[in-house]
Amino acid sequence: MARKSKSNLSELYLEENKDQIYENALAEIQSFQLPLGTTLRSVYDDQPNAHQRFMEKLDACIRNHDREIEKMCNFHHQGFVDAITELLKVRADAEKLKVQVTDTNRRLQDAGKEVIAQTEEIIRCRVQQRNITTVVEKLQLCLPVLEMYSKLKEQMNVKRYYSALKTMEQLENLYLPRVSQYRFCQIMIENLPKLREEIKEISMSDLKDFLESIRKHSDRIGETAMKQAQQQKTFSTALQKQNNLNYGRNMHLGRSRILESKNEITLKRMFEDDDEHEEEVLTAQDLVDFSPVYRCLHIYSVLGDGEIFENYYRKQRRKQARLVLQPQSSMHETVEGYRRYFSQIVGFFVVEDHILHVTQGLVTRTYTDELWNMALSKIIAVLRTHSSYCSDPDLVLELKNLIVVFADTLQGYGFPVNRLFDLLFEIRDQYNETLLKKWSGLFRDIFEADNYSPIPVANEEEYKIVISKFPFQDPELDKQSFPKKLPMSQSVPQIYIQVKEFIYASLKFSESLHRSSTEIDDMLRKSTNLLLTRTLSSCLQNLIKKPHIGLTELVQIIINTTHLEQACKYLEDFISNITNISQVSVHTARLYGLSTFKDARHAAEGEIYTKLNQKIDEFIQIADYDWTMSESDGRASGYLMDLINFLRSTFQVFTHLPNNNNDHAAMSGKVAQTACMSACQHLSTSLMQMLLDSELKQISMGAIQQFNLDVIQCELFASSEPVPGFQGDTLQLAFIDLRQLLDLFMVWDWSTYLADYGQATSKYLRVNPSTALTLLEKVHRGMKDSSKKNNIFAQFRKNDRDKQKLIETVVKQLRSLVNGMSQHT
Repeated sequence: MARKSKSNLSELYLEENKDQIYENALAEIQSFQLPLGTTLRSVYDDQPNAHQRFMEKLDACIRNHDREIEKMCNFHHQGFVDAITELLKVRADAEKLKVQVTDTNRRLQDAGKEVIAQTEEIIRCRVQQRNITTVVEKLQLCLPVLEMYSKLKEQMNVKRYYSALKTMEQLENLYLPRVSQYRFCQIMIENLPKLREEIKEISMSDLKDFLESIRKHSDRIGETAMKQAQQQKTFSTALQKQNNLNYGRNMHLGRSRILESKNEITLKRMFEDDDEHEEEVLTAQDLVDFSPVYRCLHIYSVLGDGEIFENYYRKQRRKQARLVLQPQSSMHETVEGYRRYFSQIVGFFVVEDHILHVTQGLVTRTYTDELWNMALSKIIAVLRTHSSYCSDPDLVLELKNLIVVFADTLQGYGFPVNRLFDLLFEIRDQYNETLLKKWSGLFRDIFEADNYSPIPVANEEEYKIVISKFPFQDPELDKQSFPKKLPMSQSVPQIYIQVKEFIYASLKFSESLHRSSTEIDDMLRKSTNLLLTRTLSSCLQNLIKKPHIGLTELVQIIINTTHLEQACKYLEDFISNITNISQVSVHTARLYGLSTFKDARHAAEGEIYTKLNQKIDEFIQIADYDWTMSESDGRASGYLMDLINFLRSTFQVFTHLPNNNNDHAAMSGKVAQTACMSACQHLSTSLMQMLLDSELKQISMGAIQQFNLDVIQCELFASSEPVPGFQGDTLQLAFIDLRQLLDLFMVWDWSTYLADYGQATSKYLRVNPSTALTLLEKVHRGMKDSSKKNNIFAQFRKNDRDKQKLIETVVKQLRSLVNGMSQHT
């Protein structure tokens, strides 16, 4: 029972709770403040019949509201009816009032028309007055703007662009902001950037004209600067000599003569006036108008594009530098080509130095140094290339002078030029080469024109003329009376003079190189050594080898080289005198003429021996022996007698050479002895080769006898002392090999030869077994051939057979000796 009552209470509580939920849901729906979705979901999520019950609740709520509305309407209905009744009563009064108001308004309007007209007039005047005041105020603001803009246009017309930019700046910063609301101001504002661009373009155009102008005037500016530098250097040198100042040889231009002020560099040039002969000094501004570059720099600086302008200017100038540094292909042909090239470069850097000192930051010292280093490398490369084409030493010398003036000028402007002076040392070597080539031609001409005979002097005057040209001293010759002959030929004093001229030419290049006297002396000696050891030596060697130079000429060449060698000490004194350097100085180089002329003498002597041997070969070639003759002619061969006569007359030439000088006599005697011995040895060797010639197959004893007669004549010639000075039978020993060989065959002393072979006391010591074997085989074949022709004489057959057997026996023994020698070897 208690459980059931508890259950009923629970159901009652749930019913009341559900009714409360529905009430809340209806309240929320009526409020329209919360989302309905949540409210409806709370209704439908309940019991299955919740929807129906909710609808019942909703209908009940609607009925309650309808009853409340009906009650309210019933309550206010009578009041509404009373109000409508009163409104109908008032309508009639309202119509009357409307008529009265309309009439009153009409009368009032009629009465106020004139007042309204006057009022509107007053208002219009007041508006006009206010507008005029406003316009005056605005015009007072606009007039300065218009005046400034007019001023701007005027400045543009008269090309005062820098002032125009300042005016623009004032317009933008001061005037235009006050009247920026007006349309014309906007137009001005839009035009100002265009005007700036126009100014930039115009100033850039002026700058381009300026760059073109300095490009055209660079050579004239450079020519002026170089001429002024050269004049200043000449003046300084003269002043230094006058005051006896010993400050070395470095005389460079100082910057004080170039800089006239901090903002201007004066380029001085000397002009000769036809009437007054006055000197006119031109400045850089006289030659080139620099205002465009100043103006353009200021304009770009004001516009904030100073860096752009600097980069453009430097870029254009670098391009111009490359053009200036590019030489003409024919520059090396004339000195004017080099002068114009240097003038353009000097003009370029003078302008850059001027710009450096009169502007702020457009050109810096770092920039100019970098540009100069680039230019210097290019200049050195160009000069190396083009100077190598120069074959004229005068042109090379003028080029050197131009380089010195060029270097001194630029050094005066603060540019380092040490590399240029280093280049001059390279050009000096080339200058020496061109001099050597020129003097090689002069030496050849002198040698070609020489008659290679002693110089005849008829009187004292002619003698003094010769010794004034060449340092010749001979006390013995001085004692002789005129006419007389000097031992050397005409080429010797001419060669000596030309060597001195070469030294003078070398000295010209060494001047102005800022080198000490010791260095100049060393350079002159090295150049002279090259002339002697290479050029003169080569000319002498070529002269000696020429085919038309005979034995007499060769002997005279030997004498000439002796005198030239002795003159080398005078050349050393000559160099020391012109350089003021003592020869005892440890740094003084010596001339190498001694070895040069010794080599030439040795070559001449060798050529004498060679020509003698060649002449002997020519005589030998015309020898015509009958190697099968039965007996000799009883006299020597004609060719050999001619050869001996030739040798005898030739050696007489040596004995008749001028020997008034002991050295000459000793020299000619030594040459003659050596030549005579060489000729005899060569003749002996040639005769031996003739006997042993492989093409000669057989020799008769008659031919041996004839050959013996020829050798006897050679021995007689050797014993007749064709050249004095030989001791005993020294000259005859040249034919000892032939004599012993021929004696062996003439006497037919084979037993003695074979028995004494190898002994120092052998009668046929100089006869080689192989030589004897070769000749014996040829004689054997000759005997066999002779026996065949004479076989009709029977009585001689036995003797011939015995002799042939003997020969065969000797041949065998000789072969055994030859084989033994080969095995021993």
